[in-house]
Amino acid sequence: MKLVLLSGGSGKRLWPLSNDTRSKQFLKVLESQKLQQESMVQRVWGQLEATGLAKDAMVATSKMQRDMIFSHIGEEVPLIIEPERRDTYPAIALATTYLSSIHQVDRDEVVVVLPVDPYVDNAFFERVKLLEEVLHMTNADLALMGVSPTYPSSKYGYIVPEQTDKHEDAWVNVDRFTEKPSEDAARKLIESGALWNCGVFAFKLGYLLDTLVENELPTDYDELLNSYETLPKISFDYAVVEKATRIVAVPYQGYWKDLGTWNTLTEEMATTQLGKGTISEDSINTHLINELDLPVTIIGGKNLIVAASPDGILVSDKESSPKIKDYIHGYDQPPMYEERLWGWSRTLDFAKYDGQKEMVTKRICIYEGRNSSYHKHALRDEVWTIVRGEGDLVLDGRISRVKAGDIVHLPAGKEHGIRALSELEFIEVQTGAEITEDDFDRIFYMWDEIVAHFQGTTSRIIY
Repeated sequence: MKLVLLSGGSGKRLWPLSNDTRSKQFLKVLESQKLQQESMVQRVWGQLEATGLAKDAMVATSKMQRDMIFSHIGEEVPLIIEPERRDTYPAIALATTYLSSIHQVDRDEVVVVLPVDPYVDNAFFERVKLLEEVLHMTNADLALMGVSPTYPSSKYGYIVPEQTDKHEDAWVNVDRFTEKPSEDAARKLIESGALWNCGVFAFKLGYLLDTLVENELPTDYDELLNSYETLPKISFDYAVVEKATRIVAVPYQGYWKDLGTWNTLTEEMATTQLGKGTISEDSINTHLINELDLPVTIIGGKNLIVAASPDGILVSDKESSPKIKDYIHGYDQPPMYEERLWGWSRTLDFAKYDGQKEMVTKRICIYEGRNSSYHKHALRDEVWTIVRGEGDLVLDGRISRVKAGDIVHLPAGKEHGIRALSELEFIEVQTGAEITEDDFDRIFYMWDEIVAHFQGTTSRIIY
């Protein structure tokens, strides 16, 4: 059995902490067993390791999240990277062809697809193992996981089983699906044995490869990858589930929760406050999450979530917080905070002058032993002011040492890179006619490659 974890989404319901590059699964607001802050993806990967499933698991994601995933759960985790976002069916199809073409996985091998961020007990993943057995036993097209509902929710989809069919609680035949019913309708569905659809499903590898053939799409990984931008943007539900002849579901009666909104996420936080600030003693059911260096004070708050990050500030009643997408759809600024494999970057200021020139100021941290790529920019100049730590700078055909207090000028076209000997911070001021994230010509990624390049030339290494 192979596991494919889907990692995507912009997580706008958890704005301002989540954005296009840092989705909800990367927010370190939960508490681990070691009493350290951890993200949803770190929690899930730890559970996969604890239940023996991690060795057969991989993550399907976009290239924008590559560094984030490596930073959170390690660079050894296998990734299947979409060239661009195309919805769940293309993502799962790409993962399927990867298993078939690259790993030569047999057509009868069971593939389980699940979200990268469910909030569950380890027993959930033990139950996932049953999907393989049930799929072989029933010879169904698909096997799903369904959560036994604890209340009539209108937020979830429901799996409705056939009324006359139960197999010792191991699995049920699926009659139909109902998406986000009213609470009254949900109550009736629960009485009839319906389950919450938690987005976990299994199929035999060959079954999905056959859907590609039916849709006249390549079954070879490289061919599908090269034509990815032409694939239809369609969900797995519409492309596969609705056309399946027979579907079964494995019930799960343990703890499960979707932490996709501030009101559900704060219910699972171990503390009411993260970051600088104060919550008065007379405040009730109020949470503060502050990523800014400025303190935030809450007095007499009731049922509030106050979240502050470089991307913005949210003050909301918890019950109303799911409406946030209706109010931020017009915001078009780029992400102000990003995590990278080498560290993090925070935008401090942005300005346009006379409609001609742009300026961006960033605070950048590179972790000890990490390095940026060796690259150049065509459209912008940069000035770095080193404020903390020590590192090796590659510039003008030489490698030299820089430390706190040094200023580095990087005109457009200059090839450069830096490695942190101790955790390194600098302020970067970018100026140019057009400042864009696409203005990168990366030459080397690994520090060993950079050093080897200079050792093979007449360039100097100065320490």
